[in-house]
Amino acid sequence: MERRRNGKYTNPCLTMHQPWASLLVHGIKRIEGRSWPPPLRGRLWIHAASKVPDDATIKVMEDFYREIYAVNGITDLKFPQHYPVSRLIGCVEVVGCLRREELACWKEVPEALRLEGLTEFCWLCEQPQKLIAPVEMRGYQGVYNLERKTFESAVGGLVPVKSSQPVTFQLPNPRNPFSLNPGSFFVCFPESKASEVEKSSNLSAAIAAAQAAATQFSKKGNNFGTNAFQSRNRKHLSTPHQFKSNSMVEHKMASDEVQTPVPRYNKCSIHSEYEENSSSHGQFPHAKSSQHPGPHSKIFAAAVRGLRPA
Repeated sequence: MERRRNGKYTNPCLTMHQPWASLLVHGIKRIEGRSWPPPLRGRLWIHAASKVPDDATIKVMEDFYREIYAVNGITDLKFPQHYPVSRLIGCVEVVGCLRREELACWKEVPEALRLEGLTEFCWLCEQPQKLIAPVEMRGYQGVYNLERKTFESAVGGLVPVKSSQPVTFQLPNPRNPFSLNPGSFFVCFPESKASEVEKSSNLSAAIAAAQAAATQFSKKGNNFGTNAFQSRNRKHLSTPHQFKSNSMVEHKMASDEVQTPVPRYNKCSIHSEYEENSSSHGQFPHAKSSQHPGPHSKIFAAAVRGLRPA
């Protein structure tokens, strides 16, 4: 892994769990959720973490996107045939970031996209490209630079993805790539108000299931196929009631890492330690906390209840 030089990125990459990584690269997922704002604008390489996704998680997330796209009458989604792991799989263009409540008010974007905003910070992603031949590599937490040899072997293999509902996000100031920042939306679009999308029982269930699926990656000790990056702060462990990122374990971001002034927020304090843990819900954090009860944890709980003193 190459570190940033002078606080900037050369070929920035983000490691994400499957199936979220491939859904983003295939243009189905347009919002990457975190508990911290993106430290960049422009191309972001996507690396799929080493954990093999189970069939139940894949089904939950595919059902989630089927339901939200159906709100706009789109029923011909083409999901990835495979969800590779421990591979560099493609890239997207990060063009802005909004808070969840700001995205919910943005009437200029499709209803389906507004329903994707399940996290504190919503990274707005366009122009997905996938690699014809994914490149095997090790992942890291946070945004990091690709090694030069990895970049050079991958960049020529990118192909544009034709998505079912391509979106171009309108920047308030096209000359300023950082003009669409958290806190800026209501200044640029003062007449905007939240418009609640009528949710069917199926849609509501799909959203709840997608949020629950995200929590499986908040388990303490979870990693991305590397031991090179150790958590520096264990204080901010979350409770099982807090949802985690539906992408991966995330972290808080210092305002000076974002390369532009970022307003301070009450809900999410910004730390100078870029790699610190976060306890905020999102498609989300570097904080590693208790796992949402799944099949294995239920078995464990049942076993514990059956214990008797020797």
